[in-house]
Amino acid sequence: MPVTPKRRGRAQPKAPVPSTGHEWDGITEYDNPMPRWWLWTFYATIVWAVGYMIAYPAIPLVTQATQGVIGGNARSQVAAQIDSFAAANAPVREALVRTPLDRIPADPDLMGYATNAGAALYRTWCAQCHGAGAAGARGYPNLLDDVWLWGGTMEDIHLTLLHGIRDPADPDTRYSQMPRFGVDGLLDADRIEEVAHFSLSLSGAPHDPALAAPGAQVYAENCVACHGPAGEGDRSQGAPALNDQVWLYGSEPQTVARIIHDGPYGVMPAWSDRLTEAEIRALTVYVHGLGGGE
Repeated sequence: MPVTPKRRGRAQPKAPVPSTGHEWDGITEYDNPMPRWWLWTFYATIVWAVGYMIAYPAIPLVTQATQGVIGGNARSQVAAQIDSFAAANAPVREALVRTPLDRIPADPDLMGYATNAGAALYRTWCAQCHGAGAAGARGYPNLLDDVWLWGGTMEDIHLTLLHGIRDPADPDTRYSQMPRFGVDGLLDADRIEEVAHFSLSLSGAPHDPALAAPGAQVYAENCVACHGPAGEGDRSQGAPALNDQVWLYGSEPQTVARIIHDGPYGVMPAWSDRLTEAEIRALTVYVHGLGGGE
């Protein structure tokens, strides 16, 4: 039988592709084979995965993973890099510990190292409470201003970081406690509302003068010992000033009344068991610089 020559430029008809039997809204799914290049790429990834599993730690066991035939892993490499940087920074860390805190700013090398290291430590350990930008939040002091509950000198900040505030795990922690005037029945609700408005009046915050007037006597009998006659506060016991515009928990009358009723009990952990002395000093320098320090 004579063979009909193929015509150039005209595609040959393809064999019909079987269907998978799946159909949605008139759309049929055909059983087309995967492209060969895709299949070979897929097979290559399988070979690579098996090789990687043999060469590197991969299979979890009871106490550890298989270590791989090359005897190395990313964790050990990172640890080695950390050790090398620690060794390189050892001299400046030792100098940071030896140098009195008030003399560190006079040394540009020490100051530069302490500021950079302190910034990294702050982002790791402090930003969760005081905020990434150190502006604080309700119940967490703002570190950008120059208002300090326990003092803002280098020595004060260093002591606060070292032993914390009301940390039950540290016997040398900085400690004070405001009475729970309402919870413990020291003042009734009316007296608490009055002294709350008087406390707000000390800073010129919005308040009710009619309630603030009798609150002055309540303040004199219950609050002067810690917060001072004019609301100037007492840093020796962490009593905040009431005559400025800085309110740790908020300046709404109901918020101030709640604090007087419940008694605040903020806790900051001591860092002496988590950070080295050099790290605490670097963090001291960084925090001191955020608000200008004292």
